[in-house]
Amino acid sequence: MIYKGQNNEFIELTDLQKGSSLFFDNTVSFPLTFVWIRGQKSEINFEGINLNLNNNSIICLTSFHKVEFNIIKSARAIKFNREFYCVKDHNSEVSCKGLLFYGANQLPYFQIPDDEMEKFETFWRMFQIEMQSKDDLQLEMLQMMLKRFIILCTRIYKTQMNLTKLEFKEVDIVREFQFLVEQHFKTKHSVQEYADLLNKSVKTLANTFSKASDKSPLQIIHERKVLEAKRMLRFTDKPIKEIAYELGFEDIQTFSRFFKKMESLSPTDFKKMLLGSIANSSGTMT
Repeated sequence: MIYKGQNNEFIELTDLQKGSSLFFDNTVSFPLTFVWIRGQKSEINFEGINLNLNNNSIICLTSFHKVEFNIIKSARAIKFNREFYCVKDHNSEVSCKGLLFYGANQLPYFQIPDDEMEKFETFWRMFQIEMQSKDDLQLEMLQMMLKRFIILCTRIYKTQMNLTKLEFKEVDIVREFQFLVEQHFKTKHSVQEYADLLNKSVKTLANTFSKASDKSPLQIIHERKVLEAKRMLRFTDKPIKEIAYELGFEDIQTFSRFFKKMESLSPTDFKKMLLGSIANSSGTMT
């Protein structure tokens, strides 16, 4: 079910079954997507890592995520573009920027609590009903429903990520830090640089993250850099020297040492491992 507005507004509801694919394209201005996993023993591949997801998990994807569904019984997807609802422009309303979307987290996802399941089922039914309406209020109604859906998802995610332990201002620091890392990880590499952007001290950032996460601000920066390195090694033919330069390293040796420290193997060995996996899979039928 698809809605398209006069100003390129786009939202799509999809029921995914076994064998279905979820495509991202640039025709809808870099969409954001909620995928509601249904069924036991679901498995997705994210950046070469297999993740097992429980029934009624929701994953939050941008067009930059690389996700494959290895095992899936069924799923529901809500995909929308920034013209329909821009979570950056409406961040004060939904507070999901840097958490569900546009953050340095590798893959945001959460489990729908049993006591919230009825709300999600109701949202899905109401979305389906409103997608069939054809009056002048359809766009406004769909936007309002999506806004409430995002708020509900953000609340649950905060709880499951222990962010409710933080004060409101501290949550904002976490969100903004992760958003800024996503925007600048190629050019800004120290915690001090992000502290300056946030007008906070390095100590404030460290103390804030220590309350709700086992990762330090520097770890988050490094993990985002190595994730991008792995993406470029996996999905592009760029030489390692060029990848090192794009990620802000002065030379290939420094990049190689960083990558090996993070991944326990060199970029060259990582690339060889990928090529070996491709060769093995090409000879196997599933």
